[in-house]
Amino acid sequence: MNLLPSNWADVPLMSLSLLGPLAMFALVSSITPGPNNVMLASSGLNFGFRRSVPHLLGVNLGFTLMIFLVGIGLGSVFQQVPQLYTVLKYAGAAYLLYLAWKIANSGSMEDGEARGKPFTFLQAAAFQWVNPKAWVMAVGVVAAYTPQNGFFANLVIATVVCGIVNLPSIGIWVTFGTALRRVLHRPWAIRTFNVGMALLLVASLYPVALELVH
Repeated sequence: MNLLPSNWADVPLMSLSLLGPLAMFALVSSITPGPNNVMLASSGLNFGFRRSVPHLLGVNLGFTLMIFLVGIGLGSVFQQVPQLYTVLKYAGAAYLLYLAWKIANSGSMEDGEARGKPFTFLQAAAFQWVNPKAWVMAVGVVAAYTPQNGFFANLVIATVVCGIVNLPSIGIWVTFGTALRRVLHRPWAIRTFNVGMALLLVASLYPVALELVH
């Protein structure tokens, strides 16, 4: 079966009037604080931009693939077996708390150069599947910005657009963290920054905590 349309003019997302809102959603959701961006900023500070590149690319390509897989039917699996999504969500929350603890207890930049290891490409890509914000973004792209008429072609376009917009958006956070290496030289300043990033990471779990309360 041919999933691609015979006439690309029939694909709604080929219209700039629809691509604009999709690109804006991708920009706003990618550049605002969240687990990925907090961890990328911390990685930039502790390891520098070059050593954080695999982490950066893993987030970008892992999230891009996630959008596509959610679009072609993974989301329906969780609708049929909601317990799987619940387990994944709370396992992800527990893992984020562990990462927050690791960030808060990071040493100085010299210690990071000698002993620490930034996220690998595969670790960062796999992390997207336990990242609550990534799930919200992926489902939002598929549900709100991918027209049903010519769905597969629209999904491909939406995936590519989000991937292109996401990379420089999250790259800003690595650059921000790397730039702080020139400012934060004292161990107490670096520790303060890392603790602040860890607290932001914990704060990103507010929606999950709210569900537990209710």
